[in-house]
Amino acid sequence: MSKIYTASKSRAQGRPGWVVSFRHPLRKDSRGRPGLKMRRGLGTVDADEADGLVEQLNSILSDQSWWNATRRAEAERRFAPSVVMAFFDELQAGQPDPWAARQAHIALPDREAGYARVLFVGTTGAGKTTLLRHLIGSDHEKDRFPSTSTAKTTVSGIEIVLDEGNFDAVVTFSSEHEVLANIEECVADSCVAVFEKKRDADIADRLLNHRDQRFRLGYTLGSFSSAAPISVVEDDFSFDDPIEDVAMDVAEDDVPVDERAANAERLRLYVKRLRDLHAIVVAKVSADLSENIDQLTGADRDSAQELFEGELWEVEEFGNIVQDVLADVRSRFEFLVEGELTRNRAGWPEHWTMTSDNRDAFIRAVRWFASNYAPQFGRLLTPLVNGIRVRGPLYPTFIEDKPKLVLLDGQGLGHTPESSSSVTTQITRRFSDVDVVLLVDNAQQPMQAAPLSVLRSLATSGHQQKLAIAFTHFDSVKGANLPDFQSKKAHVMASVTNGLSNLRDALGGASIVRAMEQTIAKRCFMLGGLDRRSKDLKGFQGELRRLIEHCERAVEPPAAPAAHPIYHYDGLPLAVQAATRAFQRPWLARLGLASHDSVSKEHWTRIKALNRRIAGELSDEYDNLRPVAELVARLTEEVSRFLSNPASWEPLIPEEAEAEAALDLVRQVVHTRFHSLAARRLVQEQIETWRSAFELSGKGSTFERAQEIRDIYEDAAPIPNAVMTDVSAEFMAEIRRIVSEAVEQQRSSAEATAA
Repeated sequence: MSKIYTASKSRAQGRPGWVVSFRHPLRKDSRGRPGLKMRRGLGTVDADEADGLVEQLNSILSDQSWWNATRRAEAERRFAPSVVMAFFDELQAGQPDPWAARQAHIALPDREAGYARVLFVGTTGAGKTTLLRHLIGSDHEKDRFPSTSTAKTTVSGIEIVLDEGNFDAVVTFSSEHEVLANIEECVADSCVAVFEKKRDADIADRLLNHRDQRFRLGYTLGSFSSAAPISVVEDDFSFDDPIEDVAMDVAEDDVPVDERAANAERLRLYVKRLRDLHAIVVAKVSADLSENIDQLTGADRDSAQELFEGELWEVEEFGNIVQDVLADVRSRFEFLVEGELTRNRAGWPEHWTMTSDNRDAFIRAVRWFASNYAPQFGRLLTPLVNGIRVRGPLYPTFIEDKPKLVLLDGQGLGHTPESSSSVTTQITRRFSDVDVVLLVDNAQQPMQAAPLSVLRSLATSGHQQKLAIAFTHFDSVKGANLPDFQSKKAHVMASVTNGLSNLRDALGGASIVRAMEQTIAKRCFMLGGLDRRSKDLKGFQGELRRLIEHCERAVEPPAAPAAHPIYHYDGLPLAVQAATRAFQRPWLARLGLASHDSVSKEHWTRIKALNRRIAGELSDEYDNLRPVAELVARLTEEVSRFLSNPASWEPLIPEEAEAEAALDLVRQVVHTRFHSLAARRLVQEQIETWRSAFELSGKGSTFERAQEIRDIYEDAAPIPNAVMTDVSAEFMAEIRRIVSEAVEQQRSSAEATAA
């Protein structure tokens, strides 16, 4: 029998009205459990009226016959509108697709309209967003758009269409459920900081900065200290010739001193509540264990900490703090004075739009959704945004032409050192939709693990012809043996050649490497001084022009090959066997169940964080823990090797370039379909097991969870061997079907070309 919940009223934070709090029996929390804690406004300031509305909601909560979205119409006849909305809103439809919402307002033009789509990819801090500024004519000091810093700055996708006419923008937001889950993790982490006997400032830091460094509540809630640095700008480049009137313009948008002080006081109250919450949970767990968990050390303390975290989420005050933080976050949308904000039926913002013919006013308004400017901490909505699309005459200032480009910027790659690291599926899913994948890399330390993983992914997925590389910080490449531009360029290009050679085995043979080596020099661009205005770049302007010309040419469709490969599929099981082994073995090391070269055991809290995200259907990855991306990568690589060696060709054996073009078409289809295969088998079909693993707690639960996750991987991606189980046979059949259909699709295309 389902658990029955009850509702209660409380004062709306900072407002005269009443709100109702309750756990929803049909909505799951961030751990995948039914009973999501919700708080909704009752629309009244009268206590007696609020009591009556709470009683109505309790009538619904106590009678399971109402727990069905189809009874909404009847509920609207019997209960108050605020009660019906609180229970039934968001029950039927899932969350709207943010991409579709942006597309509905600003459709991305395609190659039929002459537009080339350019996807920016690069390690955090390499300078891809700074390069983007030059390509859209954005001034580093006056515009500060998009925001840059050496940390993880770009936390949502930014899509910019260079076009004539007015300036137009649409911003889409993460769902309330996603934001709530991030807040829960921040509150839990800050409470663990109390458990670890941290200072108040450290506790506040855990609350304001999510552990993955992408969800930063400090941008929205303000700083723990009211003396926030108002003269320090995270993306200030200290130019020699600053613009005289910038300081005055910026000051108009600074958060007032009294508001910063109020924000800081609010955060201090949160820290106090977190300490009180910690005391409640410690007392409860200590009583259950009959010993003071604050006194434990070593493995016993780790086990106690997991029990502490598990109990933490069950305490009512934990949910109250989370809801209060969420209410604070919601309130920041009230500072928006420009544009139009659209909310869903529950009142959560879905998207914001604006059209203007004033460039300065337009960029100033959009910055509230993409900035990391410290003097505006306390009002910025940056952490809540999942996508920004801008269209307008945002052209580079160093050329006369107006290129037709769509520029897509996203999160950085990170700096994972593992040889088995894989590019997030948020990036690899976009390969088939763009014309250029612009890898932005640091010329001072070129072709490290993350950039090489991009090369590897592009080549094995059949998209290597889309690769272009922009080497930033080229002006800092110095040495006695590097006297001029050409010698410096040769020095950087040697790293590219060496990187391709190192990937030769992974790429499936010499033919792919040769194909890339023959053209890669023309697709590499040496850029320096990007932290300065475009007019000051001198010689580097030529490289920027060459980059733009390359992107414009990429819109031209490649010649369709007339030949198609023929395969014998007997060798495919060996490719799948190699792929699944390469996927499982590093994960056994991360889970602490085996050892593996260059892969270390992950701390149990990180494994559990990944588990929580999958169990709550929030994401299939956490930081650099990316099981879906890794399975896609390993399958793509090994199947690419298989595809590199067809049994024969029809109608004739083609030249090497045409052969690679034909094989690339097959690889592209296979790569795309492997994404849905991996997500379904690793996550969707295993969701209940992921939830079961997450529920484990107490002494030994870390090892048990590791075993559960290992079992998930073995079931989702079994290693084929001589004795095929039903699960292995089914998996092999799926792989063979994907590959054979991709081969057949290319054959049909080749025959049509020949005809």
